[in-house]
Amino acid sequence: MKVIVADKISERGVQLLKEQPGWNIVLTTKDTLNKEIADADALIVRSATKVTAELLDQAKKLRAVGRAGVGVDNIDLDEATKRGVLVMSTPGGSSVSVAEHPFALLLALVRQLPRFDAAMREGRWEKSSAGAEVRGKTLGLIGLGRIGRRLIHSSAKRRHENCPWNSCRSINFWPNATLSPCTRP
Repeated sequence: MKVIVADKISERGVQLLKEQPGWNIVLTTKDTLNKEIADADALIVRSATKVTAELLDQAKKLRAVGRAGVGVDNIDLDEATKRGVLVMSTPGGSSVSVAEHPFALLLALVRQLPRFDAAMREGRWEKSSAGAEVRGKTLGLIGLGRIGRRLIHSSAKRRHENCPWNSCRSINFWPNATLSPCTRP
């Protein structure tokens, strides 16, 4: 079975695919995808590759498209369905990374990293402690989807008070997290 990996995925992911008996894993680029797709059984994409009707026209043997990530907006679902091509996605695949990103930004802002970075680039060392600690602070969240719930879980580990708001539900997913109703504007 020929499996094309059209977009960059982790080395570990490629290795897992290569370990499958009888699978021929082909890593392509935008320049080589059209040449390789004709006899491919499966295609793995992220968001860079667009699986269009034109691409599907060239993929006569294609049986499945796997989207490594959330959503399938880069895949022509109607055309894939007409051709009997199964389309799958991995909606939780990047949830941890996406949920960690707000914490990185939060810490950078609270600890005033942009200001200290600028000072260092100007050759100034500002030794004074600036910013605040985030431990024990209240974190307000709007939305408790997959990412919001992971954010609450991570926040509880850092001992923050959480102030979640979700128009759909009010559920305490982690008993150890402190959840307070959002009454503040």
